Amino acid sequence: MDFQFNTGNKVDGDARMDAHFEARFRQRLDRFAPRLSRIEVHVRDTDGTRRDGPEGIEATIEARPINGDPLTASDRAATPEEAVGSALQKLVARLDATFGKADRVRK
Repeated sequence: MDFQFNTGNKVDGDARMDAHFEARFRQRLDRFAPRLSRIEVHVRDTDGTRRDGPEGIEATIEARPINGDPLTASDRAATPEEAVGSALQKLVARLDATFGKADRVRK
């Protein structure tokens, strides 16, 4: 499972943040790893220079199943960590529902 972390121009993203999120994703998505080819994370600032918004950072996560259509989840929060964490939680729920349903149909 490949991992790609992207940030917008107004979000400070460095190698340390990339490594932190990759480790977090690999831990949370370990049980789905054989079924996923790639995870892409996009983090951007939605309110520009205005820093007073409680939901100024948006994270969108795209999981690409090996033989299926991409699944996405996104959320907004005050920090990249909060936005990514919440979007990851939503993605895990979608993966559970999608793969659980596929497993039930296959049996």
